[in-house]
Amino acid sequence: MPSETRARRVADRINRELAILLQRKVADPRLASLTVTGVDVDRELAYATIYVTAQDDKEEVLTALASARGFMRKQLASSIPMRSFPQLRFRWDYSPDRGARVDELLERLEQERQEQGLSTQDSASEFTASEDESDVSNDEG
Repeated sequence: MPSETRARRVADRINRELAILLQRKVADPRLASLTVTGVDVDRELAYATIYVTAQDDKEEVLTALASARGFMRKQLASSIPMRSFPQLRFRWDYSPDRGARVDELLERLEQERQEQGLSTQDSASEFTASEDESDVSNDEG
């Protein structure tokens, strides 16, 4: 069984070669705004899970990837010499959406603090002051 290090190297190589392939050889307009956010290869090197995101419709992009899967696997296998090339699986990566949602929530929280008259600096100093008081009370007891 190949090591995790080898699986990571294969995943990195697939990621690089796939980026080149998408730029130069895949002509499907549904994949024009596609971004590959990561590649995971299982330890047996049987499956490569490719995480993608795009500005276009999720279902449309995944359908286009499914139809181009064989072509992409053949092209990748010709540029990455391996005895048996992994099957490609495409998954939608929701992490950019989640990150944007977290940013939005943090921004909203900051606005609410400002509306209440508390700035981030004030709340940080209040937290520090309450920590200092608890340290003093622990020292006395």
